[in-house]
Amino acid sequence: MRRTDRLFDIIQILRDGGLHRAQDIADRLEVSVRTIYRDMDTLVASGVPVEGERGVGYMVREQITLPPVNLTPAELEALNLGMAIVAEAADPDLKAAAETLSEKIDAVLPTQVVAEADTWKFAVYPFADAARGLAHMAPIRAAIKSRQKLHLSYRRIDGVLTDRTIRPLHMEYWGRVWTLTAWCELRQGFRVFRIDLIDTVSPLPEIFADEPGKRLSDYDPTA
Repeated sequence: MRRTDRLFDIIQILRDGGLHRAQDIADRLEVSVRTIYRDMDTLVASGVPVEGERGVGYMVREQITLPPVNLTPAELEALNLGMAIVAEAADPDLKAAAETLSEKIDAVLPTQVVAEADTWKFAVYPFADAARGLAHMAPIRAAIKSRQKLHLSYRRIDGVLTDRTIRPLHMEYWGRVWTLTAWCELRQGFRVFRIDLIDTVSPLPEIFADEPGKRLSDYDPTA
């Protein structure tokens, strides 16, 4: 592991605000305790608010942020989309880099920005071959943020057109195909819709609240 990567990993370990022994950090990163001591000295010298001492442990009381990467939700969305496209590349190194970069960006952004983005951020798991439905993404994203119900005219894989009223919860990107996870009021259950198969989408005046069993956290894709 490169030293810069190890320093980054140490910061992520300390971000929870708890006290961490050098030995525990060393075991986790598979290096010596002396290496951790040197790394802590480097972090302190670099201005990272690390507190503690050898033989006791280390902690960070203040929130660690990097101002140059304090992104707005829209900027974060654009960046996630770009990383998802890069992750589609055949080059395994680029794919791995896109996935780890996404994790690192989330790690240094303010918690509220990451939480706000979690319901619409793009996953980087290439799966399908076609890209359509871009025109529907803006109203869907807006409805997710405002918790607004949507009416969809949705064309199933077999070509049958159906009307659905949904609670939009989460958008994901699967190798140039976008999907929408939602609570479907017609089926009274969670459904995943391919956005490129949506004919029309219309916001409804009804705002939905979190209800047990109908939240994104209740969704089990394996069920």
